[in-house]
Amino acid sequence: MNATLEDGGSSQGIWSTDPAITAAVHMPIFEKHFDPDLPLVDADCGNGAQTVFLAGRFRPCVGIDRSAAVLEQARTAVGEGEGGRSAPDFRQLDAADPDAMRGLHDELGDANVYLRGVLGRSGPAGRARVAESVAALVGERGRAFVVEAAPEASAALAQGAGAAHPAELPGPLDTPGLSDLPHMSNAPRDHTGPGAPQGPAGEPAEPAEPAGPFVAAGLRVLAGGSLPLSTTDFEPDGSRLDLPSNWLVVGRGE
Repeated sequence: MNATLEDGGSSQGIWSTDPAITAAVHMPIFEKHFDPDLPLVDADCGNGAQTVFLAGRFRPCVGIDRSAAVLEQARTAVGEGEGGRSAPDFRQLDAADPDAMRGLHDELGDANVYLRGVLGRSGPAGRARVAESVAALVGERGRAFVVEAAPEASAALAQGAGAAHPAELPGPLDTPGLSDLPHMSNAPRDHTGPGAPQGPAGEPAEPAEPAGPFVAAGLRVLAGGSLPLSTTDFEPDGSRLDLPSNWLVVGRGE
């Protein structure tokens, strides 16, 4: 996932990690639920690095992003299959446009979906549209793997940056410049108790897990859990900065 900005541009952010520590970590989880004979759609694919990795397992593999500029970068970096690699198909489409995703489903049929960090930078209406898009893409046989930074990730970044609340950060977790914030070695990782950032009516500032929009869109949660989500940043001791995340597999049927 890369941050797709409101003006249609895209930035790499702190999630633009090597597939070896991202999609390769996620694949053993979701391939138990995905039908390997179905296409795969990498939603908000950004620079296409994860898409290329996924194309080695799922064919056809389509990376979608609404930024023409970042897709051109992805195509250039991939070399459109040079060197015998499986070449994904990159399309300029918006994952938050259910009508466009229904059109893609008409072309591909039921598909699996890889969705990394897309909900976290969308408002409630945006999350609902993304979930509707995913429901359109998976149809009856497809499944979606959804992974999002956990609420405590924002709180930890805010703490490390000296901010009183995650809202004081310069933007979503993948906003340019967050990798320049102070490192998180001394930041608390658990912000679920007293003093945690609060939203309206005293509820947590972010949902503890991303299931709600997908359930509302008619999908079932088939599996779920937590795991570290690697970033491009590093701790002072040289170890990679990993933040907590929650994952789901959603779809229809059993």
